[in-house]
Amino acid sequence: MRRDIDRLQSLTAHALRGEISRRHFTALVAWLVAATPLLRSTSAFAEAKELVLVNWGGDALTAYGEAYGAPFEKQTGIVVKMDGSGPTEGAIATQFKSGKPTWDLVDADPFSAIALGKQGMLEPIDYAVVDKSKFRPGFGWEYAASTYFFSYVIAYDSNAFPTAPTGMADFFDVQKFPGKRSLYKWGAAMWEAALLADGVAPDKLYPLDLKRAHDKIAAFKENVVSYWGGGAESQSVLMNGEASMALIWSTRGGLLEKDSGGQIKFIWDQGIISPGALAVLKGNPGGKEAAMKFIASAQDPARQLIMFEKLGQGPANPATDALIPSDQKRFNPVDPANMTKQIAMDMNWYADNYGPALDQYTKIISA
Repeated sequence: MRRDIDRLQSLTAHALRGEISRRHFTALVAWLVAATPLLRSTSAFAEAKELVLVNWGGDALTAYGEAYGAPFEKQTGIVVKMDGSGPTEGAIATQFKSGKPTWDLVDADPFSAIALGKQGMLEPIDYAVVDKSKFRPGFGWEYAASTYFFSYVIAYDSNAFPTAPTGMADFFDVQKFPGKRSLYKWGAAMWEAALLADGVAPDKLYPLDLKRAHDKIAAFKENVVSYWGGGAESQSVLMNGEASMALIWSTRGGLLEKDSGGQIKFIWDQGIISPGALAVLKGNPGGKEAAMKFIASAQDPARQLIMFEKLGQGPANPATDALIPSDQKRFNPVDPANMTKQIAMDMNWYADNYGPALDQYTKIISA
């Protein structure tokens, strides 16, 4: 009996470290329990636990692991595996519709979570576990919990442009700022950028005039060398010189500035600020209880500070603000000095309109 319990504990340890799959673990335990009747009634029987968190890849994989995954595993014994394949709205829906999702948590746009949640694909956030008082006011939704802020900003090669651009009109002006551009494959904030460049006032952006935006983007296509789909792509297109200017996430803009020794810079002017959020797939294999505990653990200010240091994510928990060194505040999208230069993305407009808008955008950039 003692030897069988030791075997079970050893199997559990291997599973927690990711050395055997969940399916393999379950099969081995079933065999061991069947072969050892006394083991069926002992409290030594324990199920291996893991969560899979899907984000946007690149530097985010190690940052999420260090800031959130490792301390959560230490605290609970639950292993958190990072998947950088990108939790687009379509990919999340595909996971749910498969009937056997392999994802637990997704780093989702809140507007996607609102839309998918209404369709029954995401678990409602358990606010008995997740603390709403640790959000900035207004950034906790029924199906998603705010974990950070980022912006869509202009990043540029300062060797090519010693004089910095000052807004979206400069991004679309290849006479004043010659060179190739890169845009976001999934559309978000590209409509706002096009409309701002076309003269729409920031306070008149919503509801977005999609025809006007798409006309502007279609006319600009010959200057676009690539449409990036994930953070790592957006970094490489500037680092390798493929584009001299790109609309990218501010989280990657800070990394590019550091990695390029200051050659690649970015500006906050007319940035489109957006919250990032965690959502939980309905029927997720790791269980909603463990997933909610993970989200709650990610509210810790010290952990959010690591994410700011690693990725430049603006903290969702305002208690983190005081921990940010004064010389690093310029990288924080929610620092007051940076926020005043930006426009907030309208989550409700996106929740109602994103799918059809993206379809139109995709046809234009693919034509």
